[in-house]
Amino acid sequence: MSKGKVYQGSCFCGAVRFTVSGEPAAMGYCHCESCRIWSAAPVNAFTLWKPDAVQITQGAENISTYSKTPLSFRKWCTTCGGHVFTEHPTWGLTDVYAAVIPDFPYQAAIHVNYEETKLRIQDGLPKMRDLPQEMGGSGVSVPE
Repeated sequence: MSKGKVYQGSCFCGAVRFTVSGEPAAMGYCHCESCRIWSAAPVNAFTLWKPDAVQITQGAENISTYSKTPLSFRKWCTTCGGHVFTEHPTWGLTDVYAAVIPDFPYQAAIHVNYEETKLRIQDGLPKMRDLPQEMGGSGVSVPE
């Protein structure tokens, strides 16, 4: 398990509770169609963690999984339908949606899949056409 500060999170109804500990590997905004549709929002605020930094503390039996592709396994609470995580096995990371960790000091550093955006955001952060090269993307930046 990662060392450092521990933050509590939960699904919408609280049936699924978890902690994240330490620091995430990355934080930012994803504009891809899959994240937009899954989150029912124009953008998804992500925090990517090593899997051992994410611990289910209550309600593991209430978690269900959907996998549209082998690149991501989306997790949600079967009681309320609240989305909590997406496991990305090819990256060795778990995305814990920033909104479900209320006390976590979220600070986005990047926008990914910005070429697909439906909401232009002028915040001075780097905008990537798809993903950084180290995550399998082109690494190409695009203008705000």
